[in-house]
Amino acid sequence: MELRHIRYFIAVAEELNFTRAAEKLLIAQPPLSRQIRDLEDELGARLFERSSHGLTLTAEGNAFLQYANQILYLTERSKEDILEMSKGLQGSIDIASVEGHAPRMLAEWIADFRNSFPQIQCSIWNGSTDEVIYRVSNGLCDFGIITEPHNAEGLCSIPVYTEPWAALIPASDPLASIPGDSIQIEDLKERDLIIPSRESRLREIQRWFPEENPDLHIACRISHMLNAFELTRKGVGISIYPVSDNHFSNDPDVVIKQIQPTVLASYILVWNRSGKLSQVASRFIQNVCDLLEISFPDSVSNC
Repeated sequence: MELRHIRYFIAVAEELNFTRAAEKLLIAQPPLSRQIRDLEDELGARLFERSSHGLTLTAEGNAFLQYANQILYLTERSKEDILEMSKGLQGSIDIASVEGHAPRMLAEWIADFRNSFPQIQCSIWNGSTDEVIYRVSNGLCDFGIITEPHNAEGLCSIPVYTEPWAALIPASDPLASIPGDSIQIEDLKERDLIIPSRESRLREIQRWFPEENPDLHIACRISHMLNAFELTRKGVGISIYPVSDNHFSNDPDVVIKQIQPTVLASYILVWNRSGKLSQVASRFIQNVCDLLEISFPDSVSNC
């Protein structure tokens, strides 16, 4: 098995189409198909189910995809680590992040870090908390920023920020006309709500109400703030999101009010406990801790 087999397999697994994968890899389709068959022969298992409807990963294919991503990641990291040893701190870091206040924190951290190490490159991937956890847990990113709660095992974490939750209210809703910049949580009970897609987030929002397991009217479950904002603009419902997600909104069709009693969204920086962080990633986390004036684990990879 060679590295090209790994790269070819990942491309096909991502596209689930040999023609598109071949175009992505800048090779012809027949040699790509042949390389994948050779890989399957070597592993003694079928990695893809082939049918008239297209390709799907087999159970063995899904398992191998996790290994393949880690192999490719460690290959690139090993090159960087050796280069760092000979020429000083340089290379790249891969970061996964949720929305909310995380992008602004991340921009501040990167700007400060590159003041000291301008040769460092950063790659940023954005998604939901569950998606960030998946990427960090499977070695696809060095570390990530997520919001609580999370129950992922094998992750180290550092708390980095808290902010209030807010309600994005259609201007046509009577709640938008209430004086002041806040509303009571009870005001939301009979409204159609637009909330983050995570099941744990729904349970958290239910706990905000005085009664146990309130019967909330959930109109939409979404993963990204832009969807929440546009749905609110169209009057679909009231969106519940961290207050910093609303800093860009000057739209007259949407009114933003904080929720009372105040409930907080907590952001944490996470990385894989069992994975070996590169020197760049470890130094970056140290730099974040210095900026926030918080304690830094004695061993970042064994916190």
